[in-house]
Amino acid sequence: MLRDIQQLVGGGGMAGGIFFIIGTIFQVWMFVDALRRREYVWAVLIFLFSVFTAAFYFLMVYRTAGPVGALSGFELPGAADRRQIARLKADIHHLDKAHQHQQLGDIYLNQGKLGEAEKCYRAAYERDPNDEDIRAHFGACLARQGKPQEALPLLQGVCATNPKHDYGYTLMTLAEAQAAAGQTDAAMTTWRQVLALYQYSRARVQFAELLAKAGAKDEAIRNLDEVISDAGFAPKFQRKSEAVWVSRAKALRRMLG
Repeated sequence: MLRDIQQLVGGGGMAGGIFFIIGTIFQVWMFVDALRRREYVWAVLIFLFSVFTAAFYFLMVYRTAGPVGALSGFELPGAADRRQIARLKADIHHLDKAHQHQQLGDIYLNQGKLGEAEKCYRAAYERDPNDEDIRAHFGACLARQGKPQEALPLLQGVCATNPKHDYGYTLMTLAEAQAAAGQTDAAMTTWRQVLALYQYSRARVQFAELLAKAGAKDEAIRNLDEVISDAGFAPKFQRKSEAVWVSRAKALRRMLG
């Protein structure tokens, strides 16, 4: 590194100073990266020789393997999803497997691209109509698009054999789809099934809303009070994720008196 400094300073002028700074930063960056990867031979070579050694390391190791450790924190938002999407599309082109279409659909669903997700899930379902993850996620996607009648057979089939699928989230989606389809009694039965297994605020609040509409005020209030009370003792990450349900619970509780 010292030789690089001498060469760059020897160039003189502002341009030489700029190249000195850039070259030194780059060489230190690659040196630290080599240490983090335990590429100790490369680290020694980068330290002892010129910035061109660092450039060779960048091309042969860093660019191929990508950032490591804390350096990955500088990745642009969505970059990992874009890489995963590109990889899955390539896999689908060559192999065309049901689980590849499902995984692509899962990414689009998480991004809120419901139309793209539906296409992927439909393709996955055509290739493997018996896979419960495919049916459950396909049904959830349809339900989120306001297509409960299409979603119900998929969700009912999964929940009939595995009510705990996806930690009860598929069962909750079934209850929501039933309510959206006007099947209030079926939805209430499903919510009771959910609450016999889990204590999700999402379930308690929506169940309470149906109870209130049915005139079961006292039972609705009990469920709402439990949501509001439990919120004060929940860990921080849970409070954040359930804030919308706690707000709905408080609003309905005020309405019920």
